[in-house]
Amino acid sequence: MLRCRVCGGAVRECLDFGRQPVSSAFVDPAHTGAELFFRLAVGFCTSCTMVQQLEEVPRDEMFRFDYPYRSSGSTVMRKHFQQTARQLLDTELTGPDPFAVEIGSNDGILLQDIAEAGVRHLGVDPSGEAAEVARAKGIRVRVEFFEESTARAIRAEHGPADVIFSANTISHIAYIDSIFRGVDALLAPNGVFVFEDRYLGDIIEHTYFDQIYDEHFYLFSIHSVQAMAAQFGFALVGAERLPVHGGAVRYTVARAGARRPAPEVAELLARERELGLGLPETYERFAANIRRTRDDLLALLRRLRAEGHRIVGYGATQKSATVANYCGIGPDLVSAVYDSTREKQGRLTPGVHIPVLPPEEFGAPYPAYALLFAWNHAEEIMAKERQFRESGGRWILYVPDVHIV
Repeated sequence: MLRCRVCGGAVRECLDFGRQPVSSAFVDPAHTGAELFFRLAVGFCTSCTMVQQLEEVPRDEMFRFDYPYRSSGSTVMRKHFQQTARQLLDTELTGPDPFAVEIGSNDGILLQDIAEAGVRHLGVDPSGEAAEVARAKGIRVRVEFFEESTARAIRAEHGPADVIFSANTISHIAYIDSIFRGVDALLAPNGVFVFEDRYLGDIIEHTYFDQIYDEHFYLFSIHSVQAMAAQFGFALVGAERLPVHGGAVRYTVARAGARRPAPEVAELLARERELGLGLPETYERFAANIRRTRDDLLALLRRLRAEGHRIVGYGATQKSATVANYCGIGPDLVSAVYDSTREKQGRLTPGVHIPVLPPEEFGAPYPAYALLFAWNHAEEIMAKERQFRESGGRWILYVPDVHIV
């Protein structure tokens, strides 16, 4: 019997996306035979309700020195993290000598504003290339994975942290017990552990199935995070819905008894009971919706190609690895993917090997259709590429269902 990585309860398998590649491992065209694949299957704990992957990809395979994602690549995300930094500065980092630590600091998009405010800070990230970008902005970064030993070393050198922050990272870390022991070792008595992640409720309600890929080992809900925090001697005291990434939640965790939970926690727990996030039939419906989306998307792409239309992708996102490999979408259906991340350009997408090209080539000439893998940035991308629509081009989206705009 499979056991929960958080509480040890029984885990029931509910989704299987089959053989999948490492989503961040964009392939050098000269070396296409050395990819790592794994079975992407998901289950939920019948005790604490934590949704989790059943097979763990080694962290060194996912989060390498040359990890290609850069948080600053999106205008929307830059604004989001600027607002988040200001909120932390105004609420939690107000003492005489506050100290903030970020787990998964990437290119320093959040810590930049905290550093410019003169607040002591430290980013922790295993990607050396991303750390170099952050350091060029004057941000202090420790290049390694965050775990209990890291936290103790930071505490010994810098003292306790008033805020430990993380965005779209905690759900990536299978060894969650070491994370919480590290938070326990590093966090000041009245400090807070604040982390943002994609929200299971939105993923199920809107069939955002591509949010499930190797890095998202856990899919958090209010209920499962509350149970997880309690498992390690903490309490969930805040839960704020966020619009980014198609729906996320900012969780605030404190030491048990240190703070009173905000009323939003109880409100969102009640909403989750209405959604049935702890019931097997909810995941059965979700799986059926995913299969329908796969079939509809493939039928549309095949029809358009049979009619002689050129189709490309837009946004070589890591979540697109799930879509392309689960649905079997290769260069025969989608001839190229355009992406602004320099580190991805000139490479091939994981598994299905679609060429990645710079967005400057998108209109040379424009295709008839563009499959928008980066649907969570649809408004920003469509505004940037308005000439595509003006030239007669159409966008294909597959969430919450397959449609053309």
